[in-house]
Amino acid sequence: MTDDSTMDHSLHKRKLSRGLKNRHIQLIAIGGAIGTGLFLGSGKSIHFSGPSILFAYMITGVFLFFIMRSLGELLLSNEGYHSFVDFVRDYLGNMAAFITGWTYWFCWISLAMADLTAVGLYTQYWFPDVPQWMPGFIALVMLLIMNLATVKLFGELEFWFALIKIIAILALIVIGIVLIIKGFSTQSSTAAFTNLWSHGGMFPNGLHGFILSFQMVVFAFTGIELVGLTAGEAENPEKVIPKAINNIPIRILLFYIGALLVIMSIYPWNIINPAESPFVQVFSAVGIIAAASIINFVVLTSAASAGNSALFSTSRMVYSLAKDHHAPEPLQKLTASNVPSNALFFSAIAILIGVILNYIMPEQVFTLITSVSTICFIFIWGIIVICHLKYRKTSPDAAKVNTFKMPLFPLSNYVTLAFLVFILVVLALAKDTRVSLFVTPVWFLLLMIAYKVRNTK
Repeated sequence: MTDDSTMDHSLHKRKLSRGLKNRHIQLIAIGGAIGTGLFLGSGKSIHFSGPSILFAYMITGVFLFFIMRSLGELLLSNEGYHSFVDFVRDYLGNMAAFITGWTYWFCWISLAMADLTAVGLYTQYWFPDVPQWMPGFIALVMLLIMNLATVKLFGELEFWFALIKIIAILALIVIGIVLIIKGFSTQSSTAAFTNLWSHGGMFPNGLHGFILSFQMVVFAFTGIELVGLTAGEAENPEKVIPKAINNIPIRILLFYIGALLVIMSIYPWNIINPAESPFVQVFSAVGIIAAASIINFVVLTSAASAGNSALFSTSRMVYSLAKDHHAPEPLQKLTASNVPSNALFFSAIAILIGVILNYIMPEQVFTLITSVSTICFIFIWGIIVICHLKYRKTSPDAAKVNTFKMPLFPLSNYVTLAFLVFILVVLALAKDTRVSLFVTPVWFLLLMIAYKVRNTK
């Protein structure tokens, strides 16, 4: 008969499975860089800032690339790092690790609540009589079951979810280029690249409109750091993670800038309907009758993908927190297939609260939660860059032999931190995000109190 202490010891020795293959990591990286906002929210973004939105994506993309390079170098500096909580603890201390871990958990929990709400809304497009909460609940149960099986199954789900988004974007770009070459005409315009600057210039709403566009652009990139969190379960992280991170600029150029450039060349920015997806407008223009249904299917799978990523990332974060004694010990339990089952159930229950709230409370609650989540993501990105600075300063010998170095160090670190501060200032300028900027410090205050209470026991 096995002794209980021996059993506990074997559980502590067990590690997360390295079941994610190269194709899983690459598609997870792409999926993380393509938000649902590109399909649904880009019409509003274009109407708000005009063609200057292209520059906002380029600038934000550069800084997100620096953040990801910081993350990649840190993760590959120690094969024992399975998430950024591990290196935050090493370089900034236990309290910072506690706050960062639970903040990242909250980021994804709030996004999952919003995305499962979106699943309900998108399903109602075809089945208007289905209660809004029900599809989200069904999706959560299915995602939980699949995540409990093996990490490989999570990778497969994300692979196909991301593939659907990629095909939709590439189809838009190809169709768009054909329309531009043929000089496709509508009642109000003719498709041509000159539409980018012939309707009030590249900055039709001035510098103010350009600056305010950054809030939407940054929100579109939330979750891009997920590829770093998968490092602990990649089969060959030294090869796979650098490849995924280095390809981020290409993906941003192709998927975001390429798609938006084509859209605004077909339809001048000032005639794009902000209430409708530009993807639907382009597909409808070439006679695809089911264009609205196709895009609805794409955004439905995109929302399900975000929910899947949320369940994965929050469970791994809680698992790391439990290993560091910042969460209840049972949450570090692994199944026979090395999946953190208790952490998965814990996160699923937290997300379920969102489904219940969605049933009984107004949508404004979710707008506030996602705004707070965006600010929390900015905090996480800043912590990654600060940890990288500390790593280079305290471990110069290790940094010398690290083959995946942050470019332009330390200038890139300081400029990136300045950019993140700039985004916070932009959030303060916009009415719909200003409230969350003042609410978010309460979250950090509660975490500091919780840490103090936990460590005085």
